[in-house]
Amino acid sequence: MNKTWSVSNKQQIECSVQSLWALIIEPGNLNLVHPFCRSNEIIEWQNGNYRDVLVYLNGLTYFREIIKFEINKGYTLFIGKKRGKKSKVVWEITSFKNQTYLSITVYPYLLSSWPKILSFVPYILIINPYLKKYLNSVLKGINFYVINKTTVPRNHFGKHRWFSKF
Repeated sequence: MNKTWSVSNKQQIECSVQSLWALIIEPGNLNLVHPFCRSNEIIEWQNGNYRDVLVYLNGLTYFREIIKFEINKGYTLFIGKKRGKKSKVVWEITSFKNQTYLSITVYPYLLSSWPKILSFVPYILIINPYLKKYLNSVLKGINFYVINKTTVPRNHFGKHRWFSKF
């Protein structure tokens, strides 16, 4: 999966590492922080099994499964349609000079079967800009929630062609 192109975004989050960890590992947290989330329902969230369903505003339904996590550092998950290909996503918490940062890196399945040389143009023109915008909105949503202690309004940072209802 790591042989494919990746898209990453990082943002400072206005809370401690421990508070950020508690938020991003909380069951159903996407209902609070995700600007394109219609619903985030838990399938299983205990004993090392972390699986949920994310329904976007446009009805697109993706299943998420955390495959690895390290307390206060982050986790890795797979996301995609129930019986389809999955993208790998890495959430990573870091701190520097008493500031907390969250980065999200997506390894999309979309171009993973293409030779890297042929996938370069679609990656640069389509995948990278749209995923960057998406990740930026998700990270802004997390910071919005941390600062305001209120659920992020839908499409709060602008609509997204792939996930919003137009």
